[in-house]
Amino acid sequence: MRTIGLIGGMSFESSAVYYRQINEAVRARLGGLASAEIILHSVNFQEIVDLQKAGRWDQAAERLARVAEGLERAGADCVLICTNTMHLVADEVSDRLGLPLINIIDETAKTIAASGARRPLLLATRYTMEHGFYAERMRRHGIDVMVPNADGRTATHAIIFDELCAGQVKDCSRERLMAIIEQARADGADSVILGCTEICLILDPASLPLPGFDSTTIHADAAVDFALQQAAEIRAA
Repeated sequence: MRTIGLIGGMSFESSAVYYRQINEAVRARLGGLASAEIILHSVNFQEIVDLQKAGRWDQAAERLARVAEGLERAGADCVLICTNTMHLVADEVSDRLGLPLINIIDETAKTIAASGARRPLLLATRYTMEHGFYAERMRRHGIDVMVPNADGRTATHAIIFDELCAGQVKDCSRERLMAIIEQARADGADSVILGCTEICLILDPASLPLPGFDSTTIHADAAVDFALQQAAEIRAA
């Protein structure tokens, strides 16, 4: 089994979901008391948020690159950045590594494309919805993302940072997000991307009025596929 390196803490609420889902998937596939080989470096999210707000993405990239290099030295065979927003600097981090960085945008896009959907609504932080990095990378896979209107983007960003990242899940916020999804469906969306790793805490992709794609689960499953690939090849030989 290969070792999975996780850059977590952004926020730790979703990092806990990664840890649980990866281990549950490994146990389900291998049986018994099997669990994943994981190295986790959890950063201080406040420091990252301060850099985001200041627009210092260069410093954020350097911070995560140093963490990724530490995971590589510690024996990780791949690295995951356990947040969508910080994939804004994923290429800079990947360029510093001699091992694969499993990109959450690529994995989510491949899953959506395989389903036949092409026009998903993206629910994410303001940075992810409004910066061009996410939409541009999705277009490489033939996916044309929609985002909520200005009020919807403001509401979604606030729900993520003010509530979900602080461990708060409110019914009124769930209703607000569902209303945003209904509006997007009326505007032509054919699916929904839970494009922040905390949104799975408040929305169940199976209970949406459109097909839902949880980026956290997709990313975690991709890590498990990578970790168990050698074992599967040996069994098939």
